[in-house]
Amino acid sequence: MDNTLYEQDFYTWTYQQSELLRQKQFDQLDLSHLIEELTDLGNRHYDQLESRLMQLIAHLLKWKVQHWRRSNSWRATIRVQRTSIDKLLRRNPGLKSRIGEALAESWTEARDLAIAETDLPDNNFPEICPFILEEIMNPDFFPEP
Repeated sequence: MDNTLYEQDFYTWTYQQSELLRQKQFDQLDLSHLIEELTDLGNRHYDQLESRLMQLIAHLLKWKVQHWRRSNSWRATIRVQRTSIDKLLRRNPGLKSRIGEALAESWTEARDLAIAETDLPDNNFPEICPFILEEIMNPDFFPEP
């Protein structure tokens, strides 16, 4: 297959590969790049899960630690992230088995983000995530100080 098309015009390459699949011209497919792109596509969904969890947990931490600055904007961000995570998991049920891993991997970044955004000392934030997954995803859960 033409590596230069993949490297020079990814958009056209994707449509070409789709058309080859539709026509069942499997011998013409750029298999090595297709495999790479399919793997990357799956990883992007996992990365999105991690990113949304990080944003959600950071806002839950800010809600808990900086309670005097609570705002409708924070509440909206918490709700939007929960809804987006629910939708992502509904559309990609295989990710459900990795949500614990994603939670663990996003915790440190969430804590760091909350510290940076509040400008409060590190010791105001727990070293270990104070929330369990059920709380994090519960639409009625907003932690108290």
